Order: sequence, then structure tokens, then C-alpha cells
Amino acid sequence: TIRMMIALAAQNTWKVFHLDVKSAFLNGYLEEEIYVEQPDGFRVKEQEEKVYLLRKALYGLRQAPRVWYTRIDDHLQKMGFVKSQSEATFYIKETSSNLLVVSIYVDDLLVTGSDEMVVGAFKSEILKAFEMTDLGFMSYFLGMEVQQRSDGIIIHQRKYAKGILKKFQMEDCKSTDTPMNQKEKLSKEDGAEKIDENKYRSLIGCLMYLTSTRPDIMFSVSSLSRFMHCASELHFQAAKRILRYVRGTTEYGIKYTCSHSPKLAGFSDSDWAGSIDDMRSTTGFCFTFGSGMFSWCSKKQDVVAQSTAEAEYVAANASVNQAVWIRKLLADLHMEQKEPTEIFVDNQAAIVISKDSVFHGKTKHFNIKLYHLREEQKNGEIKLVYCKTNDQIADVFTKALPKARFEYLRNKLGVSRN
Repeated sequence: TIRMMIALAAQNTWKVFHLDVKSAFLNGYLEEEIYVEQPDGFRVKEQEEKVYLLRKALYGLRQAPRVWYTRIDDHLQKMGFVKSQSEATFYIKETSSNLLVVSIYVDDLLVTGSDEMVVGAFKSEILKAFEMTDLGFMSYFLGMEVQQRSDGIIIHQRKYAKGILKKFQMEDCKSTDTPMNQKEKLSKEDGAEKIDENKYRSLIGCLMYLTSTRPDIMFSVSSLSRFMHCASELHFQAAKRILRYVRGTTEYGIKYTCSHSPKLAGFSDSDWAGSIDDMRSTTGFCFTFGSGMFSWCSKKQDVVAQSTAEAEYVAANASVNQAVWIRKLLADLHMEQKEPTEIFVDNQAAIVISKDSVFHGKTKHFNIKLYHLREEQKNGEIKLVYCKTNDQIADVFTKALPKARFEYLRNKLGVSRN
């Protein structure tokens, strides 16, 4: 959601501002009766057996997050904001010619809009209601560094990537051109010596967070995350290869710019039976407004596909689910997509099955939920479009690729040195 907000801001040449609420959870008013013991230093002599009745939330209370969100929600709605039905932390306020968008994450508020004067007036008003710090232009958020320039907005995790390399003593390692060996096939029982799972899990967890701005390592990290409970020396070496790739691409990030054709478009792909252990395929998809990708996924499928067409169809269905949610979010932002969202698929059989409602042998074993794709196409929400395999950007989320192909798709994702 945050990446989409940044992509939309770049598309409309808006600036994103950052506010930080001081002691956010202390702002919530409790609805239940909750009592606490008298804390040290505040005990009343000869009345030590008595307790305090809380009126406002304290850190550590289970109710604290909920009552804080209730308080800020009530306040924003009194200011004329409308909460998005598709994303509970998104608030939109539209006037005659201006649009103001606020996104909440715990004690952080991100604000953007079409008029900086309106944004400034909002900040002045909310600073009167809550004790906040105005951090100015958004520059650092949840480990993600943001550069707002005249030619677009760049997001990266340079500092975080260097921290990972330092943590695992790979600061001076030799870099590689790709995050994964194309010929390497990983499995649970590879015969290699088992390693300390805590260290392996820590490494994969760090790399997972790095995928917030680095979709180019998404497939390799997702593949290695399948071996958290049975990590071997081979798995650890493969994970260290990702670190060597990160070592050579620390300066890389995603750039969002103002595109001439700001239309939501998606790419969907799958491999077939890529997992040696259970012969399941991998779903990969990504979405863009015409510049850098803002939504992506690489995930092993829940079912065993009996053909490449089925694997592609399952992947397309997952892409459609994401596209429908993004379209709803855009509608809440008063940026409704009038035309069907095109999702590019490189398998013609999957496209034919998605349009053909005739029952036949090739589809009789399909899970009934997959027919959702046909309904969305019929409703005009989604349109599957054929593209050549060479133009399939989502290919990078489903398999390890040779250097030239990988670098070409990495560039198409919007990932580059900035």
C-alpha cells in the first residue's frame, strides 16, 4: 500500500510528507474498566492495597493499539476524511479540486495530495489535536529510504542492506551478477550436513525484509524460505550467494516517475513443477502504473498443477485477485480505472480456458474458486492479454535466470542504480 501511494504521488508529481505521533498509544481513551496496581514511587501511604482506575491507555495493554486507532479514526472522520473500504489505514478527503490522502502506520502518518497548501493546513490542524513531530518530506520509513526528486521518487534500503552484510560478515565478499545459480535445484533432503537453523532463519528473515524494495531477489529468497525447518549447508551457501549479489547492488532501488500512460497493468507467470519435493509450481506476478513496479509476489502454489496451462491459470487467478483489490483501492482514491485491467500472460491455453466456460476434460479437476477469473473477465474488470515469453516481466519471479535475461528483466522492474 505504501509503495502504491508513492507510485501515485510520483505519477501526479505530488510530495509525500511524514508526521510522527509522540507516545501514540497514550492518546487512546479506554472503553473498558481496567485497574492497575500502584506503581513504585506513586504509592499512597496506608492505602497500598488500593488500585488505580485507568482512563487512558498505557503501553503494554492489549487494548492500547485498538483505542489509539479508534481515536485517530474518529478525529480524521470529523475532519471530513472518508476511510477506504479496501485498506483500513487509508483516509481520503476530496474537495472541489483537491485530493488529500493520509496513510496511518501505528504512530506514523504519511500525507500527500494535489495541493501543498491543503496539506499544510491539514498538518496545522492535526498538530493541534495530537502531539506530533513534523518530519517534513518523507525520507525514511520502516527501514525504507525515500528520495523525492524533481524527476521522480526513488525508494531503496541501502543502509539496511549494508547492515545485513555487516551482520553476517560479508562486507568484503566477492559480488555475483545474479542472486541464484540457474542450474541449482534445492530440496529438503539433499544429503548435505544440517546447519544451525537459527542463523539460517535470521539470514532469510533479513533478506525477506530487503525484498520490500528489491523485487529482483524475491524469487531466490522465497525459494530458500521453504527450508527454514531443514536448512543444510547447500541452502546456506545459496543464501550467501544472495548476499554476494546484494554486495554488488547495494546502491540499487526502485524509481517511480510520471508516466505518459499511467494505466494499471499486471504481468503473471509460473514455472511448472519447480519444487523437487512436492512437484508444485511457483506463482509470480507484478503490477505497475507505467514506471517502477509497486506490487509483486513469488509464491509456491497450493495445488499440484497437472499441466503448464493449469499452472499458468492458477497464477493468473492469483494476479486477478490482487488486481481487483488494487482497482478497489484506486476507486476509493477517486482514481477509478474505467477500462479493464490488462494482465499479460505468456500461455495462450490459459487465456483460452479463462474465456471458455464450456466444461471439458482439461478443466474438470480445477478447483471451483479458479472460476472467479472467468467472472471478473465477464464483468469487464480484468482482461488477460497474451505476450511473448521474452516480454514476460514476471518471469523473474518464477525461476533462476541467466545473467543477460536477469539484468534485462531487472531493468523492466524499475530496479536500477540510483
